[in-house]
Amino acid sequence: MTTQPTELIRLDNVGVSYPQRGGLFKRTEYWALKDISFGICEGETIGVIGRNGVGKTTLLRLLADIISPDRGSVTRAPGRRTVLLSIQAGFIPTLTGRQNALISGITLGLSKDKIINCFDQIIEFSELHEFIDQPVASYSSGMRARLGFSVAMQVDPDILLIDEAISVGDEVFRKKSSAVIRERVAANETTILVTHNAQMASTLCTRIIWIEDGVVRMSGDPQEIMKLYLGK
Repeated sequence: MTTQPTELIRLDNVGVSYPQRGGLFKRTEYWALKDISFGICEGETIGVIGRNGVGKTTLLRLLADIISPDRGSVTRAPGRRTVLLSIQAGFIPTLTGRQNALISGITLGLSKDKIINCFDQIIEFSELHEFIDQPVASYSSGMRARLGFSVAMQVDPDILLIDEAISVGDEVFRKKSSAVIRERVAANETTILVTHNAQMASTLCTRIIWIEDGVVRMSGDPQEIMKLYLGK
C-alpha cells in the first residue's frame, strides 16, 4: 500500500489585497493574489515563477504566515516551522554582518550559543571574511543575500521559503547555494523557491507553479511548464 505524502500547507481560493490611491481623495484595492489554490506536500521542492509584480513575494509572505489572506483559507499542519529567506529581509544597516547574523539567527529560532558556534561556517560559506565586522550598510545586495542565505542554512526548518536569494551574487556563490538546495532535495526536505532562473527551476524543482495575474496559471512538470513560460 502506497503511503500518501503529508500535506503541510493547503491554500483554498486565497486572495490578498493592498490599498492603493486611485485619486486625490479616493482609495482602491489592488489584489496581488486573486484566487490561489494548491497544496504543498512534505518533501516537495516547488518553484514559483511569473513576471515581476504578479504576487510571488506576496505568496511567500502568506506561506510564511507573515500576512493573512483577505479571502479564502490557509490550512497548516500543526507543529511545523517555516523559514522565509529573502534578500529584502530586514538587516539593520548600522550593525555589522556578525551582529546581524546573530539577530537574524535568533529571529529564525536558533539559540545564541548555536549561532556563535556556527559563525565560522557562516563566514566561510558567505565569503564575507574581511567584511563580516563591517556595517551591513556597506554591503551590496549580493553580499546581504549571501549572509542571509548562510545564516538560514544553519536552521533546520520543516519548510524553507527562498525569495530569489540564490540568484544573486557571482557564479561561484550561485553554484554553492544551488548545491545546498540540491542536498535538501535529495534529503526530501520541503523547499519553495521563487526564481527567474529557468535552468535552476527545471533542474532543482519537483514541481513548478506559474503565477499570472494573481492566479495559478499552471502547476506541474518543471521542464514542460518552463518551455511554455519561455515560449519555446
